[in-house]
Amino acid sequence: MTPIEPYQYTIRNTVSCRGIGLHTGSMVNLTIKPGPANSGIRFVRSDITSRPDIAANFEQVVDTQLATTIGEGSTTISTTEHLMAALQGAGIDNALIEVDSHEVPIMDGSAGPFVHLLKKGGRKQQKALRKIIRITKPIEFVDGDKTIRIEPYDGFKVTGYIDFDGGIISKQSYSVDVTSERFVKEIARARTFGFVEQVEHLWANGLALGGTLDNVIAIHWDRRSVLNESGLRFDDEFIRHKVLDLIGDLALMGCPVQGHVIANRSGHALHLGLMKKIVATPEAWEFVGFKKRGQSIIQQTIKNTKKAAKQHFGPLLPKNQSSGPALPPSSPCVA
Repeated sequence: MTPIEPYQYTIRNTVSCRGIGLHTGSMVNLTIKPGPANSGIRFVRSDITSRPDIAANFEQVVDTQLATTIGEGSTTISTTEHLMAALQGAGIDNALIEVDSHEVPIMDGSAGPFVHLLKKGGRKQQKALRKIIRITKPIEFVDGDKTIRIEPYDGFKVTGYIDFDGGIISKQSYSVDVTSERFVKEIARARTFGFVEQVEHLWANGLALGGTLDNVIAIHWDRRSVLNESGLRFDDEFIRHKVLDLIGDLALMGCPVQGHVIANRSGHALHLGLMKKIVATPEAWEFVGFKKRGQSIIQQTIKNTKKAAKQHFGPLLPKNQSSGPALPPSSPCVA
């Protein structure tokens, strides 16, 4: 188990990239800038004169079809999951992300290009200390035959299962203790995928206009092969990408989570369901902060009042449950 670093981090230098939008097919410019301590990850629509910004947290999720979309009023940013996974993997807590479109560029369909971009920008330690959510009891969310649960664990671990009834995917599973090193080596380069007929259906409906064999694994009609000439990057690339998506979506909690996530046939909607279930089950987790004591740093459980919990989580808590740890609404785990 790799200990969670006590201090918050931001990117050291501003970096930019340019890529196609998966659904619009238009070129998108993206810039990542340093963010002040305790600000969290925030997206700014640089193509709009007023430059509205959207906090990257689960309370801002407005759509989970095909990708995770966050929004504030009429302003939205879609396909956030790959970039959020890269930020999580790189250990970046605070950053300002400018995008001149309503979707993050798809790049090669993985988090790899974003990992490379963040490495180029470097990391800068900030003076503020981190806070974490530590799971103390199992929490489960079920939707039909799809299930996702999180259990107590001394670290952050993800286990995923998928079953596509035979063919090149068939049944796959993958389990990983998520560290920056393992994320880069084992997860980041896993690409999004789809069946050829699904892609054709999306094209016919004006979606996935930017989807090509350069950014999507296209599964052949016979289900036995892929159309991409270079083949797969991993034998189990499909489940690794599912794990990547889960890491990116769970980053919308706004801070590190200590727990073991076990996902069976999961997707963006199921990930959101788990995050809401976590908030609605405050008796199953602790809100923990780091604190200086002399020359050392210790973990300390933060106790919050019922009033504070109701103020911050009231709309998401069941009507008969208004107590538990409280997190600020703009960026859940920073003060």
